[in-house]
Amino acid sequence: MKIAIISDIHSNLPALEAALKSIEEKGVDKIFCLGDIVGYGAEPGPCVDLVRGHCDGVIRGNHDEAVAIERGIGYLPSDGQVAAKHNRKALTDEQLAYLSNLPLVLVTDGFTFVHATPQHPESWLRLDSYQISQQQFEHYDTAICFVGHTHIPAVMADRLGVLQVRPGNRYLINVGSVGQPRDHSPWLSYGLFDTETFSYENVRCPYDVGAAAASILAAGLPHRLAERLKTGR
Repeated sequence: MKIAIISDIHSNLPALEAALKSIEEKGVDKIFCLGDIVGYGAEPGPCVDLVRGHCDGVIRGNHDEAVAIERGIGYLPSDGQVAAKHNRKALTDEQLAYLSNLPLVLVTDGFTFVHATPQHPESWLRLDSYQISQQQFEHYDTAICFVGHTHIPAVMADRLGVLQVRPGNRYLINVGSVGQPRDHSPWLSYGLFDTETFSYENVRCPYDVGAAAASILAAGLPHRLAERLKTGR
């Protein structure tokens, strides 16, 4: 079975459409979304609908929570708060209810899926140190836990010296961001895992960044949210 894992779409419709097209071309069997469907970008409604229609499992992210139930909105960056309020007004009651009812953790098909960390999924911790990352292995039982949240793709094994995904070890895999990459590349990022070969690929694809940036500016959202898409920072 081949699965695709997407995360941190952030209301970026051109990026999501490009990601789904790439996934379809690769003959994927299932798609999972690690949350933050909304926030930052200008087109939350179509993004929610596409995720609902294409994904086999979806997790709630901190921006989904901030938009849907206004919880934690004060902890977002100032630009993120503006976008969250905009997105909340742009969504229907049904779409807001969908986001608010998403689970924080999903364990299925031999994988763990979570937005930020398996240790404290409700606290939105950032895996920004080796020590914090290593602690996560104690908080899930599957061979692999897929995460997002930092927008930076990465693979970490449960022991030193393992540089690529292979059978016999456990892994914490960050699939990066579809809609707002932050690793100095504007290309969208998602994960692709093959259960037969036990292999993982971080897929990068170009998309119409100009269209996504233009929609942000047309919606009256902060200029910085448009500019960062062009630099991947």
